[in-house]
Amino acid sequence: MLTVWGRKNSSNVKKVLWCLEELNISYEQKDVGGPFGGLDTPEYKKLNPNSTIPTLQDDDFTLWESNTILRYLTEKFDHSHLLLPQNLQERAAADKWMDWGCGSLFDYIKQMMNKIVRVAESERDPQVTLTIYQNIEKLLKIADDALAEQAYFTGQQFGIADISLAPYFYPWREIASERPEFNNLERWYNQLKTRPAFQKIVMMPLK
Repeated sequence: MLTVWGRKNSSNVKKVLWCLEELNISYEQKDVGGPFGGLDTPEYKKLNPNSTIPTLQDDDFTLWESNTILRYLTEKFDHSHLLLPQNLQERAAADKWMDWGCGSLFDYIKQMMNKIVRVAESERDPQVTLTIYQNIEKLLKIADDALAEQAYFTGQQFGIADISLAPYFYPWREIASERPEFNNLERWYNQLKTRPAFQKIVMMPLK
């Protein structure tokens, strides 16, 4: 039995749970992090010395870093290539978007959650709020332009890169009341909303 450590409303945990649901793989999820705590215990640090989530246990094998976990799960279980492209260049292109999400977009989404979503409106810094949204919009423009040329971030078919990026896009779309018209991202998002696993795992309360 696979075990996923991490709270369900974490964007990076959502990636892993969504992937498992798409692959129809049984798993156990254990709440740690955020209001659940537990990340600094000796037991958890033995699993993940970074004290971050998610962490995956596969019998006696332990893995952290959400995108690495996605790659591991698809390599191990996606025998029909539902999520993982077979072509080398297509797979590299998907990896590009996965790494872009973690390396560029995630930090601003995290700032949005910590400095806007989880802060009372009366206590928010208007300039900080504006800067965070501007930085996110600048990056999402890059993503929107890319989707003018392809249906999904994984290519012409839904796959691993979409699972990696959508849990970052979802909270911004839910929170940002005044949004630029990213028509390609909206089309992509509407396609994702038809997937039962996306509805179950990603579309949930943010706090």
